[in-house]
Amino acid sequence: MEQGSSELDATQPDWLVNHVPGKNPGNPNWKRGVSGNPKGRPPGKTPTQRVQAALNDGSVEVAKKVLEAAQAGDMQAAGLVLARVSPTLRAQSEKVEFDLDPSLPLSEQLAQVAVAVAGGQLSLDAGQQISAMLSNLATVRSSEQLEERIIALEARAVN
Repeated sequence: MEQGSSELDATQPDWLVNHVPGKNPGNPNWKRGVSGNPKGRPPGKTPTQRVQAALNDGSVEVAKKVLEAAQAGDMQAAGLVLARVSPTLRAQSEKVEFDLDPSLPLSEQLAQVAVAVAGGQLSLDAGQQISAMLSNLATVRSSEQLEERIIALEARAVN
């Protein structure tokens, strides 16, 4: 294979040999900056608004039917009603007490949490939550220390 050519070089077809592309004029009937609908869409006419209006029109009858079905023993209908009426229950953490020395470095505090979980003083979930809080605290402290160092360096550079 010669150095100046390659099999991948694209060649122009014969009918396009002398063609020089010109500027595309676009649609001459469209004027730049002029809307084809100066008043805009009338209110309440978006597809979403039309669907919502249709749903609202029949929603009372549908709700009555679902309530009747739930009262008749339909468990799916009862589930729908309960899902809308009562809030979803969230897990509640219980209060825990164990020995944690806040004067120790964060790594040793995390070790204390691990020992408490291993010893049964803390549940695994509570240990994970406390560990996450200690980790977040470490991140905040390192950010604060970094900020203090930057301020000190900038003060030295000014003086």
